[in-house]
Amino acid sequence: MALSLNERALALVERLIDDAEGLGVTVHVLPNGARVVDCGIEAPGGLEVGRIFARVCMGGLGKLTFSHLALDGWWLPAVTVHTDQPRLACMAAQYAGWQVSKDKYFAMGSGPARALIRAEEKLYDELGYNDPARVAVLCLEGRTLPPEEIAAYIAERAGVAPSHLTLLIAPTACVVGGVQVAARVVETGLHKLHELGFDLRQVLSGLGTCPLPPVAKSDLRAIGRTNDAILYGGQVHYTVRADDAELEEVVPRVPASTSRDYGLPFYDTFKGYNFDFYQVDPLLFSPAEISMTNVVSGRTFHAGQVNVEVLKRSFLE
Repeated sequence: MALSLNERALALVERLIDDAEGLGVTVHVLPNGARVVDCGIEAPGGLEVGRIFARVCMGGLGKLTFSHLALDGWWLPAVTVHTDQPRLACMAAQYAGWQVSKDKYFAMGSGPARALIRAEEKLYDELGYNDPARVAVLCLEGRTLPPEEIAAYIAERAGVAPSHLTLLIAPTACVVGGVQVAARVVETGLHKLHELGFDLRQVLSGLGTCPLPPVAKSDLRAIGRTNDAILYGGQVHYTVRADDAELEEVVPRVPASTSRDYGLPFYDTFKGYNFDFYQVDPLLFSPAEISMTNVVSGRTFHAGQVNVEVLKRSFLE
């Protein structure tokens, strides 16, 4: 039987729910049987919930630990994430590729239920992945708990009964929101590689470290800080089986610094485009620094660097 991202994620969710009070989450069972786990809207959440949320996003195929960075004498909390199934963990599950937009409700959807919904059909065809699960777990980045009608819509799209659907939700401006976005540092680099035409089947493992952004006063400001954490502070390393000539060509094109929109805190760039994501250069969304080690030749290719100045402007001002 094929590996199921949703079933692996559900096992993590069940442990989260079993210790809901201790971890600081609130579980709501909707009239149609769908479960909504509040991880930061009204519930306090916290670092451990953020760690579990991020692992659920990755379909249980990634690990996350808390660490720290020392940048020019500046001590920063950080997350380190790794996976030995990068295509499935990051692209089939974690990538926030589905906008849940219906009846004036909006949230960004990520996590393993995307593999059942298949809104990005071309991507899943390229990944060659189908999840056999009859349960669905979707992670939402939003400020409003989804009502029964939205849960029913998601369940229908996923092809499961509402009672077999679990939704985890946290806004951007909370501890969990910061952790789960920082944990996307490996995924962000993979997505950039995919956009550049690199065959992700060549990526054997991924490891990344990203500063943990301080909680902002609003979700809009938090979008700025969480993006800056990756764009100006994210560092990733991939182990690959590829051709050296291909790596020499692609690696210098990956870092965020290759974008025309690089150099300002993301909030300022976003504001300059009237807060329209689709106006921002898509090549901006990538880690600050990347290295790739080729197991065929033993060579390592590197590009980019951390930008402490912009990080300080974003996090401290």
